[in-house]
Amino acid sequence: MATGTDKLVTVFGGSGFIGRHVVRALAKRGWRIRVAVRRPDLAGHLQPLGAVGQIMPVQANLRYRWSVDRAVEGADAVVNLVGILNESGRQNFSVLHNFGARAVAEATRAAGIQTLVHQSALGADPKSDSLYARTKALGEAAVLETVPDAVILRPSIVFGPEDQFFNRFGDLARISPFLPLIGGGKTQLQPVFVGDVAEAIARGVEGQLSGGTIYELGGPEVKTFRQCLELLLTEIERSPLLVSVPWSVAHYSAVLTQLLPNPLLTTDQVRLLKHDNIVSTAAEAEGRTLSGIGINASNLLAVLPSYLQRFKPHGQFDHKRTA
Repeated sequence: MATGTDKLVTVFGGSGFIGRHVVRALAKRGWRIRVAVRRPDLAGHLQPLGAVGQIMPVQANLRYRWSVDRAVEGADAVVNLVGILNESGRQNFSVLHNFGARAVAEATRAAGIQTLVHQSALGADPKSDSLYARTKALGEAAVLETVPDAVILRPSIVFGPEDQFFNRFGDLARISPFLPLIGGGKTQLQPVFVGDVAEAIARGVEGQLSGGTIYELGGPEVKTFRQCLELLLTEIERSPLLVSVPWSVAHYSAVLTQLLPNPLLTTDQVRLLKHDNIVSTAAEAEGRTLSGIGINASNLLAVLPSYLQRFKPHGQFDHKRTA
């Protein structure tokens, strides 16, 4: 592997929530970073994360193989972070999670690049009733079939300053008298800090993880959906009612809400929520976890206060008064 300023990594999807943290982690390690995104003009916020000229956005679209080949040319390592939570137009699960994952893997192999780190998701399962989970599993299979020594990372729900979970429900708590507990809020989750996920990816890029292995990334705490919302409300000092919503009602409600440009809930997400999203006992036993690779995972209470202040009744200027 190249060293010093000669190291070049191509990061597909590097301008997103997890991507910007991955770019920062790699920049600190001295890598030159080619950020492959559909809209390079919207990736300028990444450049201050590194030295002058260290981070360069380039145009690439996983639907067009020639752009993928061009993006990996001359790189020493490749990271694929591309993924979506809900479909929109041509940006659908099958294209991005399956076809796109194979395109990146094939381009990596064709370029003779030895290192590929692919981000999947905890719960990926070819037999799942969720299209998101099925296509994530198909993408994993395509990657390992093409590049057998690739590193696969499956994070649980990722939290951090720009997350789509605590921020989304925090925003809803400001305007709604209630928050929905889908299926009663009993689904178990293992929220993982975005900085810890980025660190794991960076270690994979630098060859510190075992090739051909699927790692499961979860935080130090397993909490139910209800407990996560309760923790959020305690932190932002708001008290909307937590209303249990049966699976059937959630499904039919999602049929309507998923038609919105940025839906709070889709029918596919309802299917996902029927299954716990936690690290498996097999992964723990085999060391395929954050602790297994030497990362001390951050807990929710250590991070949430740093970015949820804006949801308090008076924002960052709010404080508890004691008698």
